[in-house]
Amino acid sequence: MAKFMSEQNTVTPTANALAEAAAQAASGKGLPPVHLWNPPFCGDLDMRIARDGTWFYQGTPIGRPALVRLFSTILKREGDKYFLVTPVEKVGITVEDAPFVAVDFRVEGTGTGQKLTFLTNLGDEALAGAGHPLRVEHDPQSGEPAPYVMIRAGLEALIDRKSFYRLVEVADHHLQAGENWLGLWSDGVFFPLIPAHALE
Repeated sequence: MAKFMSEQNTVTPTANALAEAAAQAASGKGLPPVHLWNPPFCGDLDMRIARDGTWFYQGTPIGRPALVRLFSTILKREGDKYFLVTPVEKVGITVEDAPFVAVDFRVEGTGTGQKLTFLTNLGDEALAGAGHPLRVEHDPQSGEPAPYVMIRAGLEALIDRKSFYRLVEVADHHLQAGENWLGLWSDGVFFPLIPAHALE
């Protein structure tokens, strides 16, 4: 794969080198400690995560799920920007919406004791709650909802449409700041989805 030049004319790592570094970092148990790494910025890589969760390199979908999974383990968010990081280097990538897609979830319990555990397209799991909040954005023009769940360290998953429809089926009404909302309970936290009056 071609090497990329940063604005400072230094050579950024190739996708192959990043994959090798990710594999080494993932050799231990659990995810690499990317929150502890603050390497120098080495430029941008022609890599993009589409809204549907597909990863592209130089405009071509990355067809190896194991490679995509490796890259996802060294993904880091800083502000509104996303990077692939190793202990010694950091490269910028493009994320169209959220870096993950929540493709399924399971429900345990009911009412205020309900727990919702989400599964992403890359095999991550997250129990919605105080540490993994849910939120819903609404398109200002169409009004279409875009629901998200926090997976880890500022990295969210866009909840796919079929899962969102299933979530509505387990939603409940609850007073939030004096207003009646339709929302979701998970791990002791209520997440408002839509004001009840909007459903009338």
